[in-house]
Amino acid sequence: MRVYKDEHFAELYCNQCGKPMKVENEIIKEGNFAVDYRWDYFSDKDGRRHRFDLCEDCYNRLIESFQYPIDDEGYSELV
Repeated sequence: MRVYKDEHFAELYCNQCGKPMKVENEIIKEGNFAVDYRWDYFSDKDGRRHRFDLCEDCYNRLIESFQYPIDDEGYSELV
């Protein structure tokens, strides 16, 4: 969950466990999985937009519960 103060990104909390995550000068300073998804046709959520953030621990627990593992590959350019 993102908290804005005076239109500036000020605080970030994991939507799953509620852990506060470190934010400095509107920059997230730790592992964070951010979702911003707009549902399309053929779902019960047509026209809805879901946004949430997970800390790295909650993300790890989520993907460990998957029936099929995620595709995981390294890359060398970190921007």
